[in-house]
Amino acid sequence: MDQLIQAFTVYALPVLFAITVHEAAHGWMARQLGDNSAYMMGRVTLNPVRHIDPIGTILVPLVLFFATGGSFLFGYAKPVPVNFGALRHPKRDMVWVALAGPLSNFLQAFLWGAALIVLHAGRVDEVYFYDVARAGILVNIVMFVFNLFPLPPLDGGRVLVGLLPIRQAIALSRIEPYGFFIVMALVLTNVITTFWLLPLMQITQTLLNVLLSPLRLLLF
Repeated sequence: MDQLIQAFTVYALPVLFAITVHEAAHGWMARQLGDNSAYMMGRVTLNPVRHIDPIGTILVPLVLFFATGGSFLFGYAKPVPVNFGALRHPKRDMVWVALAGPLSNFLQAFLWGAALIVLHAGRVDEVYFYDVARAGILVNIVMFVFNLFPLPPLDGGRVLVGLLPIRQAIALSRIEPYGFFIVMALVLTNVITTFWLLPLMQITQTLLNVLLSPLRLLLF
């Protein structure tokens, strides 16, 4: 139990940032492209309270975390409202709105990686800071890759809807009401983990290492 509580304290801050910035990024991009819905509702903000869903952000992750001994974790925030019809070029712009969330997680993973390098360069002794930085990298890589899975309502599904010809896009968008349950089934049967999450996480980690190499060379 002590180890679980310690793990929770390490992951709490990175998870909160990852979810908050992800949702705010969707709203910010939508506003740049013509839709003020999220902004008018106060969702283009880094205040986590505005994005927290009591069940999806707190209750579900906590129950899963302690029930599985920390081996499985899933949660979600309140979705940012986007009126795709208000976008200047709805079909094209929805791609950028959808991509904004995962890309914000990639950026956060990069920043946590940079923080980890700085900690090593500064020979900081406190292990907790290293653990939080590593957790930040892992959480954001997972969110980046998972959300790009090409099935609505995940961001990758909306990207695919925006890229497909109109007939195929309409057909795919009809899956959205059932998409959550399909994704959960694929997660619980390890299909997404084996064939999507793990391979793309390795690729993402390699890319981050390449992007962080100049900072590493500068400080060491």
